[in-house]
Amino acid sequence: MNRLDFHTKIAALQQLDKTKTVQHRIGICCGAGCISSGSEEILKKLESEVQQRGLSEKVEVIPTGCMGPCNHGPLLKHLDQHTIYQKVNCTNITSILQQHVIEQTLIEDQLLFSDSRTNAHADYRADPFFKKQCKIALRNCGKINPESIEAYLLQDGYKALDKALFEYTPEEIIGEIKHSRLRGRGGAGYPTGIKWETVYKYVNNEKYVICNGDEGDPGAFMDRSILEGDPFSVLEGITIAAYAVGASKGYAYIRGEYPLAIKRFESALKQARKWGLLGNQILGSSFHFDLEVRIGAGAFVCGEETALIASIEGKRGTPKPRPPFPAQSGLWGKPTLINNVETFAAIVPIVLKGGEWYSEIGTAKSAGTKVFALAGKVNYAGLIEVPMGTSLREIVFEIGGGMQNQASFKAAQTGGPSGGCIPIEFLDVKMDYESLLSLGSIMGSGGLIIMDEHSDMVDVARFFMEFCMDESCGKCVPCRVGTKMMHDLLQKICINKGTNKDLERLEELALYVKETSLCGLGASAPNPLLSTLRHFRSEYETRIHPSQDTVQDKNQSG
Repeated sequence: MNRLDFHTKIAALQQLDKTKTVQHRIGICCGAGCISSGSEEILKKLESEVQQRGLSEKVEVIPTGCMGPCNHGPLLKHLDQHTIYQKVNCTNITSILQQHVIEQTLIEDQLLFSDSRTNAHADYRADPFFKKQCKIALRNCGKINPESIEAYLLQDGYKALDKALFEYTPEEIIGEIKHSRLRGRGGAGYPTGIKWETVYKYVNNEKYVICNGDEGDPGAFMDRSILEGDPFSVLEGITIAAYAVGASKGYAYIRGEYPLAIKRFESALKQARKWGLLGNQILGSSFHFDLEVRIGAGAFVCGEETALIASIEGKRGTPKPRPPFPAQSGLWGKPTLINNVETFAAIVPIVLKGGEWYSEIGTAKSAGTKVFALAGKVNYAGLIEVPMGTSLREIVFEIGGGMQNQASFKAAQTGGPSGGCIPIEFLDVKMDYESLLSLGSIMGSGGLIIMDEHSDMVDVARFFMEFCMDESCGKCVPCRVGTKMMHDLLQKICINKGTNKDLERLEELALYVKETSLCGLGASAPNPLLSTLRHFRSEYETRIHPSQDTVQDKNQSG
């Protein structure tokens, strides 16, 4: 399909959409979380009710991706009136259809937020969970059918690729990405434009683009939700990146625990090929690019770039020393660009609106927005996207609705097993790369676990160390042996058998492992331990019994 045919088909699609007589577009969340609570059955029930009542021309039922407030699902959203109902089931769906759609009366006790109940024209966007969010990577999640390319095209889908191919040179696209100040959202925060430029400058007849969808942090579900809720946006971003760096082949590496994300992304690939948006001579241009899905086996270490590359090549997923970096010598020794799902999801709006628009969001050094998986002891847990620099306090007490059961906030774990704990005295910290790093934590991929006064910080450190110990590939001694030794010492302290010397050994080991491990897994594994020791040392000390030191010294001297 050439460019003219594409625009003709888009115009016809838009005209067909305008002729619809639909007055009510009802979205049912069919993200993995709501599906686990029965949303697919609810969807079928609502579709059946609409058909039986003869409302098919007035009511359109749409399966969507994640809507955000996951712990209140299954969710139903009236997409035109911006009203969300919570805890929907096959029984109350009939009354929602009757009262809200037919009788046009709000069912107040099922509205998601109490603030909406005082307003006859409830708009969920005015509620605390939504009003401080800024959705760029999540712009289509919970809004469109993720398995319909037509739905995506009606939201200006593939307009950015069309613009890139026919209005920009690769250098100009890279220039816009650099100007946007977008940093990689996979954890390290490396400037995306500079990474693209590095791959572009390496002359080779073969280059690759890889989408890293191997999200493995405990409690994290950002990339999974984007792939489930807006796969075409990620695919379009990957294709633009391939054009910019000169790649003709790509791989999406998605972990096997994400079957719905894999299904929807593979469906997006098939539909894009059918529309001529993937494959040879895309939109009639000279640009060729195709993409395959590679399913990861669930090894956490394969989130590291060189280990991921090894896995795609059919080898054991273990890291390699760098340099050379993947941009120089990556997949099968060729220049390779690797970005994660959220990074690619931000590319389309940057190309459409310009790098300057994106760079004005966020802070001076951390531009744009960040998607977080807000989990733990907050009232509204789920998927959120906020401007960089939003404070932790705003996220917990405004977006998250405060602590459950009116408990006291104690700490927030950012960055998963590679991150650290932020105590209450730093509740006003800005959620950006530099601010978190100054507290001994990291942004990571976006996991954000909130803990209350009942949380045991020593046990938190033990949990994350056990995770890193289990997930170590074993290639280097510092990580393989060091994480095991640190875990055993933490376990000893947890059962009140630790000594002051054990604390000294823990800190010494943490520094050795951090400085000498081959890859980021080992280098960051001590972070939760070090941050809890820094901010909650008293919890360690209360478990230490001086008498144990005396016993240990006697045993050693004997």
